[in-house]
Amino acid sequence: MIIVDDDPLVRAGLTFMLGGADDIEIVGEAADGAEVPALIERTAPDVVLMDIRMPRVDGLTATETLRRRQDAPEVLVLTTFHADEQVLRAMRAGAAGFVLKDTPPAEIVTAVRCVAAGDPVLSPAVTRQLMTHVAGANTGARRDTAANRLDSLAEREREVALAVGRGQSNAEIAAGLYMSIPTVKAHVSRILAKLGLNNRVQIALLVHDADPAMGEDGARGGDVR
Repeated sequence: MIIVDDDPLVRAGLTFMLGGADDIEIVGEAADGAEVPALIERTAPDVVLMDIRMPRVDGLTATETLRRRQDAPEVLVLTTFHADEQVLRAMRAGAAGFVLKDTPPAEIVTAVRCVAAGDPVLSPAVTRQLMTHVAGANTGARRDTAANRLDSLAEREREVALAVGRGQSNAEIAAGLYMSIPTVKAHVSRILAKLGLNNRVQIALLVHDADPAMGEDGARGGDVR
């Protein structure tokens, strides 16, 4: 994985903390979002831990650029705010989640492992805050567009999408919709492909864009480099 933060002390602390995990290898560091594309080319990381606020090219712009790559690594946003417009835009751009800078070290390590495994990192409390922010910022045009995109899904896919919007895990969706976990995973994969999305966080945001009342609850191995 690589660490992107303009504060050298923060980078050093994160490198020391994450480098102590047996299954995590720090393959590079950057002090600004402008350095990220070249660093990705050289190191091919699985995960990028990205500071959201940097002086030249911020983490939001870097995330948007990065996630447009065909072989894009997962992005875990590092921020001091639970939910603001920049964090929300990073989620819409395809970031797999975010952690606060004052998050306990063990939880940051767990978050990196989760996004490397393809699991979004948003606690139920943080998800509720984000979704409240979504509802407050929603416009009629965004709502209509999101509703039309959901309407393009088959009935079962739509049910799974709504469950993802409620923050349910694959196991919870399987139990609630009486299907196997592999079937749920297959539906999620088809939803992502049909809607041109990167991860479950974007599905949840789309559901709440369409109708904030549709979803109410939260989102949650191999070596990481």
